[in-house]
Amino acid sequence: MKQRCISADSHIDMSWLPPELFTENAPAAFRDRMPFQEPTAQGPRWTTRSGLHLGFACALGATGRPYEPGKIQRADRMAEHGLFSDGAKGIRRISTPELRVRDQALDGVDGEVLYGILGMSDRLKDDEASVVMLRIYNDWLRTFCAYAPSRLLGLANIPCHTPEMALQEAMRIAAAGGYRGLDMAAAAPTAKPYYHPDWNPFWAFANETRMPVHFHTFGPEMPDMTGWDAVTREGARGAAFACGQIFRAARVLTGLVMGGVLERFPQVRIVFAESGIGWIPYILDRLNWSYDEEFRHTIKLSLRPSDYWYRQCHASFQTEESAIPVLQHAGYDNILWASDFPHPDGIWPDSQSYIHKLFDHLPQAERHKIIYGNAARLYGLS
Repeated sequence: MKQRCISADSHIDMSWLPPELFTENAPAAFRDRMPFQEPTAQGPRWTTRSGLHLGFACALGATGRPYEPGKIQRADRMAEHGLFSDGAKGIRRISTPELRVRDQALDGVDGEVLYGILGMSDRLKDDEASVVMLRIYNDWLRTFCAYAPSRLLGLANIPCHTPEMALQEAMRIAAAGGYRGLDMAAAAPTAKPYYHPDWNPFWAFANETRMPVHFHTFGPEMPDMTGWDAVTREGARGAAFACGQIFRAARVLTGLVMGGVLERFPQVRIVFAESGIGWIPYILDRLNWSYDEEFRHTIKLSLRPSDYWYRQCHASFQTEESAIPVLQHAGYDNILWASDFPHPDGIWPDSQSYIHKLFDHLPQAERHKIIYGNAARLYGLS
């Protein structure tokens, strides 16, 4: 008998959004600063009037890469089910709610937590325009999710250029309703990290509303490779890609714990997406050791650092077989399964085979928590 399951990390990328979404909905003063689609020899491409290229329409991943048959196995699996050929015909299965629900059923998934276009706010290189862009996306997302609220679990994209900006949009979307949480930049803002006191009003709001706050990996931080040869550049890219997700998530988590955010705001719930889970037990041990040996007299916490993880934090993963033996240390109540659809790291439409491979050895209660129960509780599903 199939168990219910929720993907705690799925996506709606700019690549799949309606072509005129931003230009049609932006205030007149910002219309010329919004992303739009232009025709090219390779197909429609998202761009800006300043000449930025933001990826092709109905393409692959967050950056909108053209699909290349035979290059990425998981992309080929999506192509076998017509995702990209439909996209070439203007059929946007990712952002058309009835088609999205149909693709969930094809994968045996009962719902998806939907991350959006937050990464594009940096790529736009225009802070004011990026705030407008994210607001337009959030308004569109609310309507999209209303088609099937128990299946389409949308996260509002929160601009994080300043704490004040983040709080303003969080308050706006909370008043509107229809969202399951807040999606924040995984890379801490340059000026002020999330544990800086200036963020306290935002955390107080999240504490009051109990809307989960999410940090999805933004991918690797790259060194300055000016003048490097091609082989060395590719080695740097490969190294950063392999570990960038872990480092960014660990940096946010350790800051929230040691900076006292989770102590001051005990109702805040934190989710780390697509950063894996194998690193969590080590970081918890390291936090405890650092606190016990170095900081217990200067950092005032009422709990041991690891206890804040178990009380307030979650993380999602999809294919990390090496992490299965440490599930109990990461917390059966804290881990969420995910499919990452429709990204090239994702496992659609084969989620059920991966679920069986990863979790069939677990007791029924723990298996249920990871693939459904924890997400259902966190996002307020019956």
